[in-house]
Amino acid sequence: MWLPLVAIIIGLVVLAWSADRFIDGAAATAFHLGMPSLLVGLLIIGFGTSAPEMVVSALAAAQGSPGLALGNAYGSNIANIGLILGAVALMSPLVVHGQLLRQELPVLVAITLLSGGLLLDGTISRLDSTLLLVLLVSVVVLSIVRARQKARKRASVLEESESVAPAMSLRQGLAWTLAGLIVLVISSRLLVWGAVNVAEAMGVSDLVIGLTVVAIGTSLPELASSISAVRKGQHDMVLGNVVGSNLYNTLGVVGLAGIIAPIEAVSEALYRDWPVMAALTLAMVLFCLGRGGPGRVSRPEAALLVMSYLGYNGYLVTSALAGQTG
Repeated sequence: MWLPLVAIIIGLVVLAWSADRFIDGAAATAFHLGMPSLLVGLLIIGFGTSAPEMVVSALAAAQGSPGLALGNAYGSNIANIGLILGAVALMSPLVVHGQLLRQELPVLVAITLLSGGLLLDGTISRLDSTLLLVLLVSVVVLSIVRARQKARKRASVLEESESVAPAMSLRQGLAWTLAGLIVLVISSRLLVWGAVNVAEAMGVSDLVIGLTVVAIGTSLPELASSISAVRKGQHDMVLGNVVGSNLYNTLGVVGLAGIIAPIEAVSEALYRDWPVMAALTLAMVLFCLGRGGPGRVSRPEAALLVMSYLGYNGYLVTSALAGQTG
């Protein structure tokens, strides 16, 4: 039992480190190759912070634990809103601007509703997964088009942002991108192995392990980048990071895992976990709307998000322990 626990701890630590190196290397590489900074933030950072979820879920599905993949995706979305957004807004209330309300949040709400609909027949089939991946590509392409249009209108902003070169050279960026990706895969395999073995030893479903331990661990890159952003006063980046990561998780993580192996969606995923994810998403939207002025995620609202997250995880743990003793 102790060896899988050690594997989980080491896997989580190395996973967070390798994801950070992967993001830094990829961003530096993109800069030296002339990719606009807006697209760097959109694609590299957005994909990079969701890379742990994608790799972990793909490996879990390939190793016959698709429930872990689904739990990881939904659990990460719940953690992104309840834990990360809540904790960061407790540090500094977040001001919400119009673009997020007009574009990204409606898309996230629609995707969340779609994910619930796909659970109704009890299976995320390969056809369902293909639909999710097609939607992911569509969202990315649309975001690229919008970013390029915005870049043309605000060329001076791009020139100013691109005038600051990263500390890495192109060779260093390529090296860290490759090394980060390799270590990311290795640490993810270690984490999945440890999590599955702990679940089997404790008699806990891989869905619950994915919703709790694995979800928190794979959300560490989002937490680190969000804390860094709020310290710099970049509130839009915090909210964009959470919304973008949840889009990647719902579409890319579940879609990729479902392509590898169809996912059996147990009733708990539909009647317990998806409603929590949907409720937190709706709460985030309502908080961002504001009342007669700019939206703002206040400290009381942030405290509500954090308490909801802690209550949900407490329920998962106590239910799992009760089921084990029963």
